Amino acid sequence: MFKKFTNGCIALVQKYLPDAFLFAVILTIIVFVAGMITTGQAPVDMIRHWGGGFWSLLGFAMQMALVVVTGYVLADTKPVKKALDKLACIPKTPRQAIWFISFVSLIAMFINWGFGLVIGPLFARRLSKKIKGVDYRLLIASAYASIANWHGGISGSIPLKMATGGLEAETAGALTAAIPITETIFAPWNLIMQIAILIIIPLVNSAMHPDPKDVVSLDTSLLEEEVAVAKDKSLMTPAERVENSPILSMIIGIGGLAYIVYWFATKGFNLDLNIVNFIFLFLGIILHGNPRNFLDSVEGSVKGAAGVLIQFPFYAGIMGMMVGANPEGVSLAKIISDGFVSIATPKTFPLLSYLSAGIVNFFVPSGGGQWAVQAPIMMPAGAALGVNPAVTGMTIAWGDAWTNLIQPFWALPALGIAGLGARDIMGYCIIDLIVVGVITCAGFLFLV
Repeated sequence: MFKKFTNGCIALVQKYLPDAFLFAVILTIIVFVAGMITTGQAPVDMIRHWGGGFWSLLGFAMQMALVVVTGYVLADTKPVKKALDKLACIPKTPRQAIWFISFVSLIAMFINWGFGLVIGPLFARRLSKKIKGVDYRLLIASAYASIANWHGGISGSIPLKMATGGLEAETAGALTAAIPITETIFAPWNLIMQIAILIIIPLVNSAMHPDPKDVVSLDTSLLEEEVAVAKDKSLMTPAERVENSPILSMIIGIGGLAYIVYWFATKGFNLDLNIVNFIFLFLGIILHGNPRNFLDSVEGSVKGAAGVLIQFPFYAGIMGMMVGANPEGVSLAKIISDGFVSIATPKTFPLLSYLSAGIVNFFVPSGGGQWAVQAPIMMPAGAALGVNPAVTGMTIAWGDAWTNLIQPFWALPALGIAGLGARDIMGYCIIDLIVVGVITCAGFLFLV
C-alpha cells in the first residue's frame, strides 16, 4: 500500500509538475490575481509590488549560486572524492544507502543549514557510484528532505534572531526581551520533534526505494575521473606555466586558511552562508593543486547554478506581491495569517500558526522574509492568547521549513549539484512532507 501511494505521488509529479522556472512563473500569476481579489488592489499596484521586489534577493541569489559552484568544485577534488568514497562504503545495500544519507543529511542540517544543503547531494553522487541498484532520484530527495528540520536546528535564523533581542518593532511590541535558545532550539519539545524526525524520516525514505525494475540510476560515467595528460613544460608558454604551477594556489590558499582560523577564533562555531562558501572555495583552490585544475572545475560547475540565477528574482517578485499592502495596510500574507488567528484558541494557536506559516512560506520561501511577514501578526496574537513567545516564534520557524519540502526554491542548489530537475525528486518529497507534517502538528498540539 505504501509503495503504491509513493508511486502514485511520483507519477502525479512527473505528469503535472512543470519545470522549476515555469513553476515560479505560475506562482507569480496566482499571487498576482489573488492579491488583486483579496486586497482590492489594481493591476498596476501588483505590478509595482512585483517589480519593486524583483531584485531584492540579488545578494542571496549570489550566495546560493556560490553554494552550487564551491560545493561542486570542492567535491571535484581528488582528496574529497576519496574521502566520500570511503564513507560511501559503509552502507552495503540500496536501502541502507538511502537510510544512511537521510541520517547524515539530517544531522548536518541540524548543525548548519548551509553545510547540510551542500553535503547531501555531494555525498549522494558518490553513493550512486558505490552502491549498485540504488535510485539516484531518491538519494537526492532523501538528502534534500533534511531541510525539514532546518529552522529547528542550531543555525535556524528565526530562533537565532529571537535570541539577539531588540525586536520590539519587528513584532509590533510583542517581544520585549531576548529569548535564549534554551527555550527554542534546545527546548525539550523541540528536541523531541527533532529526534522523532531523525528516527522516522530515514526509515520512511528507505521504505520508498523502488523495485529494481523501476530504479533510475545515475550514469556513473559522469563521475569517472578524467586522466589528465601532463603537458611537457618545455612546450608551455609563460602563461601556461603560471596556470599549472601550484605556487599561486598555495599562496592565496594560505591566505584564505588564515582568515578561516581568524573567523573561528573570534566568532566561535558560527557558520553562516558566507563563511561556508569561503571555506569550500579556498579548500577547493588548495586541493585542486594548481589554478588550471581549479578553473576547469569551476567551468564544469557553472551550469548547475543557472536555475538559481534565473529563478530567485521571480521568487523575490512573488514575495513583493505577498507583502505589498493596500492603503489600509492589508496584504495577501496578512489576510492568510489573520484568517488562522481568527479561529485560534490558546490550545490550538501553535498548530494554526504553524500551518499558516507553512502556507505563507510556499510563496515567501525565505526565513527572513517569513519573519518579516508573520512576526508582526503572530507574535502579538500569541501574546494576547497567553502563548509563550518562544513557542510562537518556533511555529513560524518550523512552518517555514516544513513546506520547503515541496518548494523548488531551496531545492535549486541541490538539484544544480545533482544534475536533476524538480520533478525528479518532488514525488518522494511529498511523502516526507506528510510525515514531517504529522510529527510537527502533533508536537505543536500536544507537546508545547
